[in-house]
Parts: sequence; structure tokens; C-alpha cells
Amino acid sequence: MMIEARGLVRTFKTKRGPVQAVQGVDLNVADGEIVGFLGPNGAGKTTTMRMLATLIKPTSGTATVAGCDLAKDPVGVRRRIGYVPQSGSTLPEAIAGDEVVDHARLYGVDKKKAIADGQALFEELDLPGLWRRQCKTLSGGQRRRLDIVMGLIHDPKLIFLDEPTTGLDPQARANLWEHIRGLRERGATIFLTTHYLDEADALCDRILVIDHGKIVGAGKPDELKQQVSGDAVRLSLADETQAPSVTKIVQELPGAVAVETDGDVVAFRIPKGGSVLPSLLRSIDAQGIELNGVEVHRPTLDDVFLTMTGRSLRDEDVPATDEKEAVA
Repeated sequence: MMIEARGLVRTFKTKRGPVQAVQGVDLNVADGEIVGFLGPNGAGKTTTMRMLATLIKPTSGTATVAGCDLAKDPVGVRRRIGYVPQSGSTLPEAIAGDEVVDHARLYGVDKKKAIADGQALFEELDLPGLWRRQCKTLSGGQRRRLDIVMGLIHDPKLIFLDEPTTGLDPQARANLWEHIRGLRERGATIFLTTHYLDEADALCDRILVIDHGKIVGAGKPDELKQQVSGDAVRLSLADETQAPSVTKIVQELPGAVAVETDGDVVAFRIPKGGSVLPSLLRSIDAQGIELNGVEVHRPTLDDVFLTMTGRSLRDEDVPATDEKEAVA
């Protein structure tokens, strides 16, 4: 197991009094997994990642990270992990290659090896010809790939990526996704936070959902979607006065839930909506009711998130509960 944490707690002193940002988190990450860690703003995800990366100490709880005890051997943890922060880690005026070599030297990597490995990573991550460029002259996507090079230069087996594609355009995001998938081919395990549900769906073998400092859901993306009550079906009627009749037909379907009427639209959820649809349409047609349209949507991670937390991943109307408010 690459990460095994039990009962992680982190409490901060703030101007409003003590705030428990993380409240007894248990989690496991297996070797070779790409695990997404999702949560609304203030949910505790960055605090949890920073604890696992030894950047802040847990108030209580235990964890083994990359084979080392988090409390007893934090230096051993640091030697074995790569950490790519959301804000980046390069100086604007610095030369890209020098930043990589200096970072490697901090881990005890020989300079000649650092240069050779760094240049190889530049080629692998689509940064050819940029070794002697100033960091401030690189595009957003290039700077994020440079951050990843710095996280990889000492050949860690576990990589923490904090919001790796924030601020990138769609093409740059898609390109970086391919590079992140490639990290697994190098034998790495990846633990990432993201605000993009499509990113988590596309990249992650498994997802952990945290809310108010506690893990509220875990599983493969498809498994989590199955926990939502079926597919979403939306029937648009030619005559809204027929809505009560259609609603009655829908309510008689086994498994139909959340049946709602809004003018000429009847919406509901039902397991395996595509297979239910033919018989439903026959029943509606038998009563001479005309439809203008039918839509069926599989559950998305958005639906999962709303079901588990009652709010959007990007909701910001919650109290901050991380180290940003901490006071000495």
C-alpha cells in the first residue's frame, strides 16, 4: 500500500477559535493507482494532502506514506515522494534547466545525472529546446509540465499533484492529462486534487470525496455514479395539460424516483433508463399523448457530488477550514 492513513485530524487556531479542518480521515492508496481527491472549497482536501506530504503535521492520527511512518520518519517520506503544488515552484527569472538541477541536488542527485535525467524528462514532457529558457517566458502549460519535471527529477514512486491543470486552456489540459497517464507507465502512483469533475472521470482509477473534513464517498467513478438513483429522463410534452397523465404513468414505473413536473416537462430518475424507455413511450402513445422530445442522461460525477455533499464542487459559500486562516 503506497498510502495508508488512519484517523488523521488537523486542527487550526483561527481568529474565530479552533477549526478542525480534517476530522478523522481514513484512506488507502495502492501501488500504481491514480486517485482523485475531490471536495468543495474548505472541505479539507489540501490540508490532507499537505499532511501526507509532510508540509504540516497532523494534530492526531497515523499514516504510512511510501513505506515510511509519517510521524517517525518524515524525512524518509520526503525522499520518496514528489510534490507539485498548485501555485508552482519555479522562480520567474530562473533558467528552467537550472531550477530542475538545483531541485535534484537537494535530493542528493549527482549533477551530471540530474542534467541527463532532466533533459530526458524535458523531451518526455514536450519541453524540447526550453532547457535554457527563463521560466517567465514559458506558457502556462509549459510551466505546469516544468513543475511536474521538478516533482519527478528524483524518481519518486508517489507523486502528489495539487490542482495540476488549474488555469490551463482546454487543449493544454488535455495534453497534460496524457502526460499524467504516462507517469503511471513510469511506475508511479499519483494522488491528485482537482476542481474539474471531467478530469477526475478521465484520469482516476478511484475517487475519494471529502466534505467538512470527512471522507463521504470512495470508489471507482462508475461505482460512484451507480450510487445515484438511476438515469435522468426528461420528457417534453406537446401539450402541457397532459402532464398529470404522463406523471401518473411514470409514477407506476418500478424504480422511478424524483418525479417532477415543470410546465410541459416531466422529469424523473430511473435505473437503466434506456431499457425502460421503449415500454414507457408505448404507454404514453397508447393514451394519445404527443411528445416533443425525450432525453436520457447517465449520472455524472456532478450528480454524485451533489448527492454526497448537497452542493457543487465549486461552491464557495462555506467557511474556510484550512491553514489559510491559521494564526500563530
